[in-house]
Amino acid sequence: MNRKILLLLALTPFALNAQNVVTDTDIDDDEIEVLDEEGDGEEFDFPEALVDNNLDSLMNLYMSRTYLSTDGGCQPLKENPTFTREEYIDRLSRMPTVMEMPYNDVVRSCIDLYMVRLRRQVSFMLGASNFYMPIFEEALDAYQLPLELKYLPIIESALNPNAYSHAGACGLWQFILSTAKMYNLEVNSLVDERRDPVKSSYAAAHFLSDLYKIFGDWNLVIAAYNCGPENVNRAIRRSGERDYWKIYPYLPKETRGYVPAFIAANYAMNYYCEHGICPLASKLPAKTDTVMVTKNVSFQTIADATGLSLDMIRSLNSVYRRDMVPGLTKPSPLRLPLAEISKFIDKEDSIYAMASRQVFKRTEVEIEDRPVVSKQPTKRERTRTTTTRGGKNSKNVRGAKNTRRGKSTGGGKNAKGGKNSYVTVKKGDTLSSIAKRSGTTVAKLKKINGMSGNTIRSGKKIRVK
Repeated sequence: MNRKILLLLALTPFALNAQNVVTDTDIDDDEIEVLDEEGDGEEFDFPEALVDNNLDSLMNLYMSRTYLSTDGGCQPLKENPTFTREEYIDRLSRMPTVMEMPYNDVVRSCIDLYMVRLRRQVSFMLGASNFYMPIFEEALDAYQLPLELKYLPIIESALNPNAYSHAGACGLWQFILSTAKMYNLEVNSLVDERRDPVKSSYAAAHFLSDLYKIFGDWNLVIAAYNCGPENVNRAIRRSGERDYWKIYPYLPKETRGYVPAFIAANYAMNYYCEHGICPLASKLPAKTDTVMVTKNVSFQTIADATGLSLDMIRSLNSVYRRDMVPGLTKPSPLRLPLAEISKFIDKEDSIYAMASRQVFKRTEVEIEDRPVVSKQPTKRERTRTTTTRGGKNSKNVRGAKNTRRGKSTGGGKNAKGGKNSYVTVKKGDTLSSIAKRSGTTVAKLKKINGMSGNTIRSGKKIRVK
């Protein structure tokens, strides 16, 4: 569930630049208030990843636990320093960006959110960014896009490659399924390339490039990345404008906080020192490489063969959803530390042999029969049967033969010339228990009795031979 942020501002294109702002930072985790002199305002959503417990998920990732630690050489400040409006404007103007980074009250409220309530998150994401920023920059550069877009995953996923949103978006760049398919990311029961940092980054760069061809304005591109180009076009038609800050009131609630949050993320990642925030120290993992796997191999088998931990294998291969490389479908890449690649290649035949003995073969399973529910016979059924002194149904009063169908309802001969045998279903019987007593199988019972399901009724006769 998205948490709400209350921006108590007159949200018109003119009021966004009001100079007199009172910011209340001593508030609970669910809202932030910014007041103008008139006390007017509106409620809107802040990006889900930044306020929905994604920090805990990020901290529990193997890479974060293993390679991020406190930097003893940096002493964080307990409180956020106070700066003037002019200082914020100057810092935003000096950032090395080609995208517009304006200052207004909405942007200021988002900066305060990062630098006050989310100080620990910023520290953690600064450390985690060492894993991912080189990948993001390479993908963006391949499409000749502004490199400051590398901070989009901060507000999309808080740099958690396994993040899922309430809307079903997944991965660092938070692709929904339909968009992922459009940009050739494979998603099925075993593979989800939205969780692959490299492939998803190139798909995101391609998507952003296409959006810029449509809108020609980076603020509109970022807004469209969040809510879809159709919502941005709708806001443009309603406002008659093509400037983000003028179509702002016509956008969905979360998108109104999205572009300001992006500007604030750029500010936070560049000016954290001025606010007394210390990044976690990071030690990049060993170099990695890939080997193509042509069989279905479980992560546990790989761990046993290479000596790596399951957490390490999962972290390097987050694209696979079931702790298995599905190489039998098509050759699939397995990413391992460079030193372990040769171990895997040396033991490849034995690894495949071990994998073939495990649970990946498709086998038929027998669905457990539903137990028989005792049912009282109807009046019509009672008139059709006679009873012996022992109380057991012994004979159908319609006779032993059904002359209309020419088939025997009692004894008779089967197709092989042997005598047919029948049993009467008792309360608690199942096809399995009857088959076991009769020395046959459930499949044979269903076949000779023309049954499609597993349900049998107490008192009914079924053929066992």
